[in-house]
Amino acid sequence: MTELDDYRPLGRSGLRVSPLALGAMTFGTGAFCADDGTARKIFRTYVESGGNFVDTADNYGDGRSEELVGEFLRDTGRDDVVLATKYSGPKFRDGGPVSDPRHRSNGRKNMVASLEASLRRLGVDHVDLYWLHIWDGSTPAEEVMGAFDELVRAGKVRAVGLSDVPAWYATKAAMLGGPPVTALQLAYSLVERAIEAEYVPLAQEFGTAIQPWGAIAGGFLSGKYTRDGAGTGRLAGVDVPENRWAILDAVREIAAEVGATPAQVALHWVTRRPAMPAPLIGARSPEQLTESLGALALDLTPAQLDRLTEVSEVPLPFPHDVLKQLNAGLPR
Repeated sequence: MTELDDYRPLGRSGLRVSPLALGAMTFGTGAFCADDGTARKIFRTYVESGGNFVDTADNYGDGRSEELVGEFLRDTGRDDVVLATKYSGPKFRDGGPVSDPRHRSNGRKNMVASLEASLRRLGVDHVDLYWLHIWDGSTPAEEVMGAFDELVRAGKVRAVGLSDVPAWYATKAAMLGGPPVTALQLAYSLVERAIEAEYVPLAQEFGTAIQPWGAIAGGFLSGKYTRDGAGTGRLAGVDVPENRWAILDAVREIAAEVGATPAQVALHWVTRRPAMPAPLIGARSPEQLTESLGALALDLTPAQLDRLTEVSEVPLPFPHDVLKQLNAGLPR
């Protein structure tokens, strides 16, 4: 059985992290956020259970998430936590993204200014992992990695990562000779496996970790939604493709077999995938966090894991479909 204090390397960095990372997107303000007192309990539950990897961003709660994480760190000790934050993600107002090209820029000027603001909100002098949050579609990898290099040399950042970037961009960044790309943060779950074609081989080639977000697909794989439209939450009333219901059916069946919740089964499957040492989990209550942590205690059989893999398999895109067919049987 895997424990939360079963620390493992994050890519080729010297960082050692828990097998599940606590995402702080639910800390701060917003309809889906916990109040400050509940956020403190969530953080404390995670750390007291042995967790050491906390991930936030400058746009979560318009900076309030970082402020809260900073407060909570003072209760536990800065050096006991691998602290990650991000820059250049979109801000949201009235339920939608705000167009702000200055804040969204991945360029050096915004990176440096954003980090300084994050350090003030967090109340620390450095972060362990600094993420480019979302590629802005124009800033070249040379500028991003050069600026990252300056921050690492200045001691304000220990390691760097890229979130939600194209595979070609991540590959170029990894080959520029600056600080290594320690990790890629990407959407991945039983119903979202697109990264397997390019990103997973990329990560294995360069020794880069992948940190999945959305492992229970925005709550869909928690099992709280049904075909007849029952259930409440962000996905209520959304048209869901039939193949996703088939995946959820399999998750529910296996959950019943092992006495677990569907969310635990879906998350456990992600923890068993290659190159993914520390998937992100979020919670709006200590109870929800405890449920997620229970995914580590599951012991699904190879046959059960194979059932999940097979029911969620997606067609390979070109050229991988052709290569798989033509290279079948060749020595590896």
